[in-house]
Amino acid sequence: MKRLIVLVLLSLFLFGCGAAARESEFWKHSSMYQGWGHMGFSMSGYQNPTAETGKKSVDEGWWGIPVPYIPAK
Repeated sequence: MKRLIVLVLLSLFLFGCGAAARESEFWKHSSMYQGWGHMGFSMSGYQNPTAETGKKSVDEGWWGIPVPYIPAK
């Protein structure tokens, strides 16, 4: 009985992680960084972002799914 409970909990955990990975778009990219510019920004340039790096990040799609801002009521 204990084994069954452990197997059920383990399978629920793995299905939950699989859904989170699918939503994060991790599997849609062939690499961790979209390009050399993204890697350079992430390794050294994130302390001082510029308008140019902002435009480049939007054009190349560095940050995944956009989340709309919904103000509190």
